[in-house]
Amino acid sequence: MRLHLAVALDGAGWHPAAWRESPSDVFSARHWAALAAEAERGLLDFVTIEDALGLQSTAPDGDDDRTDQVRGRFDAVLLAARLAPLTRRIGLVPTATTTHTEPFHVAIGIATLDHVSGGRAGWRPRVSATASDARHFGRRRFPLDPDTHVRDLFAEAADAVEVARRLWDSWEDDAEIRDVATGRFIDRDKLHYIDFTGRFFSVKGPSITPRPPQGQPVVTALAHARLPYEFAASSADVVYVTPHSAEQAGAIVREIKELSGELKIFADLLVFLDDDADDAARRKGRLDELDGAELASDAAVFTGTPARLAEVLLEWRRAGIQGFRLRPGVVPHDLWQITRRLTAELRGHGAFRHEYEAGTLRGLLGLPRPASRYAEVS
Repeated sequence: MRLHLAVALDGAGWHPAAWRESPSDVFSARHWAALAAEAERGLLDFVTIEDALGLQSTAPDGDDDRTDQVRGRFDAVLLAARLAPLTRRIGLVPTATTTHTEPFHVAIGIATLDHVSGGRAGWRPRVSATASDARHFGRRRFPLDPDTHVRDLFAEAADAVEVARRLWDSWEDDAEIRDVATGRFIDRDKLHYIDFTGRFFSVKGPSITPRPPQGQPVVTALAHARLPYEFAASSADVVYVTPHSAEQAGAIVREIKELSGELKIFADLLVFLDDDADDAARRKGRLDELDGAELASDAAVFTGTPARLAEVLLEWRRAGIQGFRLRPGVVPHDLWQITRRLTAELRGHGAFRHEYEAGTLRGLLGLPRPASRYAEVS
């Protein structure tokens, strides 16, 4: 079984001091286009693009007033749409929050991305639990109820994904007919009201965007514990988990498979890669010193050679992990090590592709294209 391989892109890299060694302007289209092109050159399945409703911060809620770390981001969905015509085969998976946003807007944005990319769009829903983010919108005070706050946010996220999926289905595949002779552009009988009424949203539909080329763009979720595992099992196609050992990876896989046997399970690792392991360690140590603290991460931090990382990935694959989302410590350096060295090591083990074998993200991940739930069965 070949491994699926993706990279998570975030500014100058995942180390807070990465911008000190990254030559690119993180607020330029050229920077992001180069990263996406490199990931595609390495035949990776997809890239994810980070996003949030507040500035990056080391504080749990609100700004930390630090000026020595990257602050600020592009809108991930808009950025992915900019990258779509510059790439041909790689999947594009932006983050978009489900808190303080309307699922109708998110759904048509991801559907549009799927159209302009030719079927390569995904979405990583994210919840926003902080009071500082809530103050940007002024509609709700957080936390609403400390005992149920986070559980309610995940319930809202599940409803948002369900609304989006129904909206993606609300146009049948052949609703657009373009019959010049009769003057009919669409078959109105093939556009459907979704009539969703739930605890958080009431959405009538249909979408204003025709059904995406993939039918359903790929939904992904980052999960660290039981509640987000349950959200991923009910709402996502791919889940990113954060084990720190092969043994822990196996335990997580077993727990998730009890919830869903169809979910693709990827593991996240934050990586610093060099031809010599000591060079990688020194480079990370230098960045830690510049930042004033040792790097802390929810995901395991790997520092070493691409060859050794390949061995780790294969070991975790034996524990049931099907793919990996790697977070480059510094771009473009660690991205180059992934796309040019790690992939070659994995091919040497027969564990990675030599060419793209599908034109859509669902195809690359081995996910079938679902039929619209509203289409009549003849």
